[in-house]
Amino acid sequence: MKLHVIKQRNLWWAISAAFILSGLAAMLISWQNFGAPLRPSLDFVGGSRLQLELACAREKTCEQPIDPATVRSVLAEQGLANSSIQVLGTEQDALLIRTSTLNVEQRTELLQALEAKLGKFDPAATQIDTVGPTLGRQIFTSGLLALLAAFAGIMVYLSLRFQFDYALFAIVALLHDVLVTLGLFSILGLVSGLEVDSLFIVALLTIVGFSVNDTVVIYDRIRERIKESPGRHINDIVDEAVNQTLTRSINTTLTTILSLVAIFLFGGETLKYFALALIVGFVAGAYSSIFIASTLLAFWRERTGRAIAQPEPVADGPLDITPSPEDA
Repeated sequence: MKLHVIKQRNLWWAISAAFILSGLAAMLISWQNFGAPLRPSLDFVGGSRLQLELACAREKTCEQPIDPATVRSVLAEQGLANSSIQVLGTEQDALLIRTSTLNVEQRTELLQALEAKLGKFDPAATQIDTVGPTLGRQIFTSGLLALLAAFAGIMVYLSLRFQFDYALFAIVALLHDVLVTLGLFSILGLVSGLEVDSLFIVALLTIVGFSVNDTVVIYDRIRERIKESPGRHINDIVDEAVNQTLTRSINTTLTTILSLVAIFLFGGETLKYFALALIVGFVAGAYSSIFIASTLLAFWRERTGRAIAQPEPVADGPLDITPSPEDA
């Protein structure tokens, strides 16, 4: 069965546009609520985070779930009305509070006030973290610079290895993957209170590196087909190149995602959403490599009067990842 990516390119672009626009809308709402496009964790904004669990939760003898309104009133009495509150657990017997930086005395007073209203907390399940705002800004700045440096390096490498239009649309595909991932996590931040931490930046960098590999493989095959069959229309060459590399792209992505799903399900809270970000980004990366980067290149060549393919100079690169005949 042959996949006609060019014939249905408007459909592929519409699907991507729908995901990206939904994510941008969520990021706009998040910016109004949190001052950032995603709900930031303490890693970025600084402050104190208290994760508490009722002592009765261990024996499952709690008479009623935690009432967020009660927690909010206690925080207001402590001068912490702007704090973030999230009730956790299937029985709603745990609590996550993110607030401004508290010293030891303030934390003690807050815990005592909450216990007076909600009941005794389990000391073994209590977690309190504090991050200074200066460190949070440094982490965010370093992560952003790393992401920009990755984009710049990829752009330079692809411009040397391919023609400039290849590099341009590879970067467009990478932006697509990043925006899809950002959009989904922004939506999750609004719906379920999910916060992004420094591991999210690591996930974005990993997504960029993984996604561009698929795109380069497809572009290498397109360039090979142009060299072997000059004079053909670029649409036919792109369709043929995508179909020849399709099995490789799907297999590579699928085997990687299976491992990430295992981490998401069994890796614990620390790695759970890191794995989710990679799953979303890798799926978006495979999609953009097959349906976005290739079709945009063909569209651009048509619009610039280069629809009839001519052989291109092959840049010598330090790494040759052109798929073998078995990949076809």
